[in-house]
Amino acid sequence: MKRALKAARRAASIASIGALAQALASPAAAQLEGDVFIHDPSTVVLSDGKWYTFGTRGGGLVSEDGWTWSDGPVRPGGGVAPDVIKIGDRYYVAYAIGGGGLNGGHASDVKIMWTKTLDPTSPDFEYHEVGTVASSDGVESNDAIDPAFLLVDGRLWLSYGTYFGTIRIVELDPATGQRIAGNEPVDVAIDMEATALLHRDGWYYLLGTHGTCCDGPNSTYNIRVGRSRNVLGPYVDHMGIPLLRGGGKLVAAARGRMIGAGHFGLIDLGGGIEKFSMHYEADMDRSGRSVLAIEPLLWRDGWPVGGSNVKPGTYEIQSERSGNALQLKTDFVRIQFDARRSFMAGPDDPVAPLPNQTLEQNSAVWPEGAIPVDLSAYMVRPNQHWTIAPVEGAGGYFGAPYYSIKVAGTDRALAVRDDGLEVETVPSFSGSEAQLWRIDQLTDGTYRITPKKQDAGADLALVAIGTSTPSLTRFDPASAAGRWRFHSPE
Repeated sequence: MKRALKAARRAASIASIGALAQALASPAAAQLEGDVFIHDPSTVVLSDGKWYTFGTRGGGLVSEDGWTWSDGPVRPGGGVAPDVIKIGDRYYVAYAIGGGGLNGGHASDVKIMWTKTLDPTSPDFEYHEVGTVASSDGVESNDAIDPAFLLVDGRLWLSYGTYFGTIRIVELDPATGQRIAGNEPVDVAIDMEATALLHRDGWYYLLGTHGTCCDGPNSTYNIRVGRSRNVLGPYVDHMGIPLLRGGGKLVAAARGRMIGAGHFGLIDLGGGIEKFSMHYEADMDRSGRSVLAIEPLLWRDGWPVGGSNVKPGTYEIQSERSGNALQLKTDFVRIQFDARRSFMAGPDDPVAPLPNQTLEQNSAVWPEGAIPVDLSAYMVRPNQHWTIAPVEGAGGYFGAPYYSIKVAGTDRALAVRDDGLEVETVPSFSGSEAQLWRIDQLTDGTYRITPKKQDAGADLALVAIGTSTPSLTRFDPASAAGRWRFHSPE
């Protein structure tokens, strides 16, 4: 008996290890499509209806939807690790020439240029040189590369620097892009590079990349953060360790098949949705090449934290408003049991597990054709379980694919009703726009569920308008009614 128990435990252990290995090997977030190869990407910005990012050596990527990317942007000047910001009718581009240990040196210049559009086919496309705004001589304890902008209350700041010495901040004139006369750089951090600056709720956040780069799947890049009430510091992490002493709270690191997170760039889409651009040093599914990534950004206890898109799988979809679960609106199917054993059994009476209700048992009462949905207390019933999966060939939106939402174990799909204001389930999935869904993670970690099919500017989302009634209505980021959580039924 003991030998059999040991064998069973060993088999269970092997199965657990196998399941863990499979989970670790699975992508933590959906990969962007198209040509996504880039290193040191700038913050992603919108220009003339398209999204742009620029990388080292002057190249860049462009996308119409933020999901499928291609080569295309033009940025003269070459150099490394640019950043972009729009101020008024100008796009300022900062980049570095020299430094970074290239050719054995750390002498470098941060230069700035501007253009009124990033679209090279536009008649307004023309870059204008501003000049050098920061530099390092190769001897001092600083390497003037990896610039990043921040505009707050009409004042423009630029951080720069690498592991070779300190990270510094200078102030620029937002009207010209030039460095303000007499402004001297201030040291704010060490042991990081590829910095970014954020401002939120009276706090300034300095994010920087720790670890090693440029070694493919062996790169240890990870993004960390400190904060200060003053843009010029002192910046400290959540444990009170100053960034000038190497501190930093983790924001993003390797995930699944993606190794080496670096070069943070904030994209605030409004409505409680924030995302960030970066690159992974190595995409293990794309020959270990450096690729662009866009992922949700959360905020917890006043700190930015990397979020994640919904992974393919089966879930309970729980309303944040009531805690009730989204389900097919059908007759309740009871699970048969011996009430005497449940309420009046003695301590010595035998026990045995009750099986979960099966899909066959539950679906016996389902009507044919379209079936409405409602919200009810979660009972671990098959009509309350939904399989979420990216739809192949359907494209995507900013940083994520379009998803199908089906009753688990069936082809019955959640869809927008013909009136465009209500939802129902249809017997089979066709891939039409009425059956495609955006699922965006909000800054508090919950999710917004948005139909692809809706009038332009309608901003409709799946909302619990009561404790038991889901509907499509305008999303209110301040309300819990349009927020959802996904829980595994296991």
